[in-house]
Amino acid sequence: MQAINYYLIVDKIKEAPKKVGGLELTESQNKDVRYSKGKVISVGDQIDVLKKDMVVWYDKHAGHGIEHD
Repeated sequence: MQAINYYLIVDKIKEAPKKVGGLELTESQNKDVRYSKGKVISVGDQIDVLKKDMVVWYDKHAGHGIEHD
């Protein structure tokens, strides 16, 4: 897959469950976290700042989800 123009493709990095006071929080309790961490897979030709394999934080409500292989 190749991104075009101002778009980029990001692979979400699944983070380990967070611990608070020795208790492990489930994913349903982490829904208030707004940003997700991901690795850039492909960058469009009109983006100069980001490069492939960089790790970025992005708004989890932004963009479109796709499945590939």
